[in-house]
Amino acid sequence: MTQPADTNHDIDELREQARKIRIRMLTMVARANAGHLGGSLSATELLTALYFHCMRIDPANPSWEDRDRFVLSKGHATPLYYSVLSARGYFPDSLLDTYDHLGSLLQGHPDMRKTPGVDMSTGSLGQGISAATGMCIGRDLAGKNFHVFSLTGDGEMQEGQVWEAAMYAGERGFANLVCIVDCNGMQLSSRIEQGLSPAPLVDKWRAFGWQVTEIDGNSMSQVVSGLDQARKLGSRPLAIIARTVKGKGVSFMEDDVSWHSRIPSPGEMVRALRELGAAEEETRPWRQ
Repeated sequence: MTQPADTNHDIDELREQARKIRIRMLTMVARANAGHLGGSLSATELLTALYFHCMRIDPANPSWEDRDRFVLSKGHATPLYYSVLSARGYFPDSLLDTYDHLGSLLQGHPDMRKTPGVDMSTGSLGQGISAATGMCIGRDLAGKNFHVFSLTGDGEMQEGQVWEAAMYAGERGFANLVCIVDCNGMQLSSRIEQGLSPAPLVDKWRAFGWQVTEIDGNSMSQVVSGLDQARKLGSRPLAIIARTVKGKGVSFMEDDVSWHSRIPSPGEMVRALRELGAAEEETRPWRQ
């Protein structure tokens, strides 16, 4: 089970884990010629800290009844999700090579019936907070006390179901429910403000009865601090507004909407892997 980290050394270890996870997801997407990199890279620190620092889980026993639950509401971010689950020990790294293949346990969107460690099948945006709220209802009826976390995107905040679930959870005052909003400022093909902007997010979540904290979602120290706060404030649900950069970690992908689901070329793979400090042998398959 995960034990809290509280030293600079542990923060450094989490940063290093996030670096390795970025390399894993890039390689997985390039081999599959499919996947959503931009929003996976933006949320890397968030999921790394969740699974390696915050959540009470046991990869050897994925069905442990008292485990914390996680719902990937932005269900297309599976390159990140699967890379984290693999690194955490839910399944071997070799399975990443089958990503999005016919019959694979690792499909383009997470499937709780197939993939070890997945608590909720997702894909259609806007539904994750409803599922997380339902988990809280079941938890309370069963007399359990685990935390439920959900990761959403700021583009996803355009879905009305998000706010119906937020209103219900806020009104009912569900303890130990945490919604993390990956605010990278972009959606499928445009910046958020060019579409239907959900701003001001902080004011809206507070108006729905949630506690709210705002962090730099690409700063591991701020992410850890925000998640530590989430474990202490249990009287009402908590929204963590995480300001991030889409494509974070790879210079030519950062803040570029075209990398929402674009696949890197071999030359771009070499450049990206070198920027992330990958060993030279890891770049060899992509050299032309």
